[in-house]
Amino acid sequence: MADQFDVVVIGSGPAGYVAAIKAAQLGMKTACVEKWKDDAGKQRLGGTCLNVGCIPSKALLESSEKYAEAHHSFKDHGISASDVKIDVSAMMARKDKIVDNLTSGITGLFKGNGVTSYFGKGRISGTNKVEAVAEDGSVTELEAKHIIIATGSVPIEIPPTPLHEDIIVDSSGALAFDSVPGRVGVIGAGVIGLELGSVWARLGSEVVVLEAQDKFLASADQRLAKEAQKTFTKQGLDIRLGARVTGSDIKGKQVDVHFEEGGEKKTETFDKLIVAVGRRPFTQDLFAKDVGIEMDERGFIFVDDQCRTTVPNIWAVGDVVRGPMLAHKGSEEGIMVAELIAGKKAQMNYDTVPNVIYTHPELAWVGKTEEELKAEGAKYKVGQFPFAAVGRAMAANDTTGLVKIIADEETDRILGMHVFGLHASEMVAQGVIAMEFGSTAEDLALTCFAHPTLSEAVHEAALAVENHAIHIVNRKKK
Repeated sequence: MADQFDVVVIGSGPAGYVAAIKAAQLGMKTACVEKWKDDAGKQRLGGTCLNVGCIPSKALLESSEKYAEAHHSFKDHGISASDVKIDVSAMMARKDKIVDNLTSGITGLFKGNGVTSYFGKGRISGTNKVEAVAEDGSVTELEAKHIIIATGSVPIEIPPTPLHEDIIVDSSGALAFDSVPGRVGVIGAGVIGLELGSVWARLGSEVVVLEAQDKFLASADQRLAKEAQKTFTKQGLDIRLGARVTGSDIKGKQVDVHFEEGGEKKTETFDKLIVAVGRRPFTQDLFAKDVGIEMDERGFIFVDDQCRTTVPNIWAVGDVVRGPMLAHKGSEEGIMVAELIAGKKAQMNYDTVPNVIYTHPELAWVGKTEEELKAEGAKYKVGQFPFAAVGRAMAANDTTGLVKIIADEETDRILGMHVFGLHASEMVAQGVIAMEFGSTAEDLALTCFAHPTLSEAVHEAALAVENHAIHIVNRKKK
């Protein structure tokens, strides 16, 4: 007889484990099915984000940034640090320990909240039935009143550069190099490519980034994207736009990468090649065909604004549905769905989902870009303020970048906030909160910000919307 539950969640990444915990907190008997395992063959919760994504990459970014700072910036503070070296194995061990702490933490949260965990690959065999299929083929059958799909995504592989041992790798492989490569190629100048490229460039690798698009960070506000491109180039990232990769050849412990750039055929040789061209939803063989769940040609599951699939009691959240593939977006969807199942009113505001690129400086934004508003024919006004005029940024010896606030020309409601600079990932939350409460630029302009802080740039950018900034000479009104 199948085990009985109110809710069964498939996948324990940020969308799945949060949905499971919330459902259990709301009094529902809940189970979660997860197939991820560690090197010892034991179940590991947390999905891609905690195991080979957000968390380990940020650990390496922090370590590599401290190394780069010791090499290039300590002297500006009067600190002498000679013969600074990097121990890659120790850096990786620290990263692994952080991952272990967080994944085991989810195990503890499951136990504390009464969530039952099943080890195996989840498969929906009926509208109320889930199978947990173990590696040996044994099947545990579960029945649930509601099923939440949270199986996440996997890296996209491209035919010209098939993965090969530890020479051509995806984002997971790039987090596990055992030494600093001499020359690293990165295919894709998106979030993952820039972050991983930054890690190894800081540690001493020569990094070349090949991006097929002609525009750098097309989804970001282009004022900040251009500033970011110049900064990353100065840091040593060789960013080639309009470079379409056509093939590759393994030559011993190196790889020749063939690409077209500016109408010319070119070849570069690398010790490591990181393929970071995006991710695709992990929905293959997820459910029987007669279940009735509909997907598009790319494998994304069709859902409504509240994450209901085409089957009434089956829901889908996170990377397997429309919208940006972001851990925090998936988590909020998981909470919304759990509350809806429990009979509560819940809705997610997709207009206030922040985006972050954890380079140095960081690039973060929420809401509309100026390019999007122009395309819509919207009337808007803009305020900007550079970190070069912020005392706290000067004290930190990190004055690169700016804050940009876009507001509706008539109502003054904030339509978007964009930050390129130190701790942008933290500062963008101020824009998220302001937009969530329907604030105007004037609301921020009238708010008292602590001095000296980086956040004063947000205050000044809000003032600049009406040309009232205090610490720069204001531009003239048109």
